[in-house]
Amino acid sequence: MSNNKSHISEKAHRYEEMTRKHGDPWIWGIYIMLIVISLVETYSAASREVVKMGVYMPILKHILFLMIGGGLLLATYRIPYTNKKYLIFYTVGLTAISILLLIYVLFFGENYNNAQRSFRVLGISVQPFEIAKLAVVLCLSLVLSRTQKGNGVSNNGVIVCVLLIAVYGLLTYVNGMTNFLLLTSISLVMMVVGGITFKRIAILLVAFGLVGGAIYMIKSSNDDKDENLQKSRSQTEQVMQEGETGDLVAEQASKKGKKKVDRSNVRKKRIENWLNNDSLWTRPIIPNENDQEMFAYMAQAHGGVTGVFFGNSRETSRLPLASSDYVFSIIVEDTGLIGGVIVLTLFLALLLRAAMIARRCRRTLPTLMVIGLASMITLQALFHIAINTGVFPVSGQPLPLISKGGSAIVVTSYAFALLLSISRTVAGLTDKENATKEEMALPEELRAENPSQLINYKNVWK
Repeated sequence: MSNNKSHISEKAHRYEEMTRKHGDPWIWGIYIMLIVISLVETYSAASREVVKMGVYMPILKHILFLMIGGGLLLATYRIPYTNKKYLIFYTVGLTAISILLLIYVLFFGENYNNAQRSFRVLGISVQPFEIAKLAVVLCLSLVLSRTQKGNGVSNNGVIVCVLLIAVYGLLTYVNGMTNFLLLTSISLVMMVVGGITFKRIAILLVAFGLVGGAIYMIKSSNDDKDENLQKSRSQTEQVMQEGETGDLVAEQASKKGKKKVDRSNVRKKRIENWLNNDSLWTRPIIPNENDQEMFAYMAQAHGGVTGVFFGNSRETSRLPLASSDYVFSIIVEDTGLIGGVIVLTLFLALLLRAAMIARRCRRTLPTLMVIGLASMITLQALFHIAINTGVFPVSGQPLPLISKGGSAIVVTSYAFALLLSISRTVAGLTDKENATKEEMALPEELRAENPSQLINYKNVWK
């Protein structure tokens, strides 16, 4: 019996030593498995096009971004999160950069499906929201850790958090309801862990709901006006074409090129389709309206329980954005329900592992960073899966590390690097040693204790 205990103790010691040097092995394992799945499924989703046309560039580009993300992780995961200069950069610096980029993309971004979410630098598409969600996590961690008061957060801390979320919420809501909801969900998790009472959070939710509802109604009204205007213009052009000026109109049309498809009301139609999902099996496939979700459902149904194996997908040639927004549907088609459950389990395991690391943190800042970063990745994955399975209205949301998308891959890899950095700091230390070390390493204003260990949940509604 004693030999068995000694063996377990020795094994635990080796595990702690490994974590101290390289970071939590579980997080490493999840990261590597997601990368492998990404490589396999990216090739599978594009295999038919590759075979027919020999177009390897999208796959090579995806591999390049995975290598850049991996290189960033290897270069930063050993940097202590407590380094003051580094701390300022990845909190204040990223916050300022993300806000400026979100404002820039509103005016100068690429218009895709009646939304401006990205811009190009040297031919590479940059998604500011990916940087923004990371900045929100880090900035909220900083604010909540600096404004701890007793067993909660001071009024000034709550006000700053509300203003921060409001700024990012307005900048993201304009071009994407899903992005806004994802950002809000991440913020709520962090505020609960940070010590803001449920009563205050409920009040904030009501306030944001009223404001968001008002903005949505205004935007829907403007979309209806735009749609009516487009119809009016179309009718006018038809009359002109049927009249004596038809030749002139035709000439002008040939100069302007192909007419742009009006998609100002796409989001509204997608919500209506989602609300009327009782007619799913009898609903016709309508291009630019519901074709994405219908082909996604077909892919998942085709996969069944065990799947059709990699490269045998039937829907990759028809499903738009099969390698990005709908990669989970292709995963289920290739590997069946079993593969889908495995992918979901990986993201849930990441959140569970982050919670275990957070329990060992004696300071507020690393606790909030770990929970926030893991929640950011896991919630985005859940949103992606919910959209693919019809639980949530159709909207573009990549599956972390698996979907194609350079900005998302790089940001997620950096989030993993920070998780590994924090796990290295807290590994193998007793509570007393841990508290002492963090007090010495962190700036004085960031030494508040872990609120998750101090909150009196009997009084959480006060």
